[in-house]
Amino acid sequence: MEEKKVTPRGAYPHVKVVGDFIFISGTSSRRPDNTIAGVVIIDEMGTKKLDAYLQTKAVLENIDRNLQTVGASLKDVVDVSSFLVNMNDFADYNKAYAEFFNKETGPTRTTVAVHQLPHPDLVVEIKVTAYKKQ
Repeated sequence: MEEKKVTPRGAYPHVKVVGDFIFISGTSSRRPDNTIAGVVIIDEMGTKKLDAYLQTKAVLENIDRNLQTVGASLKDVVDVSSFLVNMNDFADYNKAYAEFFNKETGPTRTTVAVHQLPHPDLVVEIKVTAYKKQ
């Protein structure tokens, strides 16, 4: 059975290959069924906790899956742009990020705060550029 993929929410591809460079569009923790990883219901009233650590892990896993569609992986990433809705989530984001990338050998990175993302339950979005000799 083929794994169901997340589909873009607009007129753009998740992955674009130009020569030896691979560009991954801004990626969230959205799953193929349109639920969002890192959204934890904490009581019977439906109160949500938006977990930046879990969302960041899911975002990077989604990016890795997109890279794999063109024969690459997170090891090939050379530059990362991250967008956080709240810089108070930076520590949790940074902790998850460090589980995927090494400080000395990993990609360059820019992290900025943004007013909002395309869904109110999203707290982090990441886009990357990778390089893999074709």
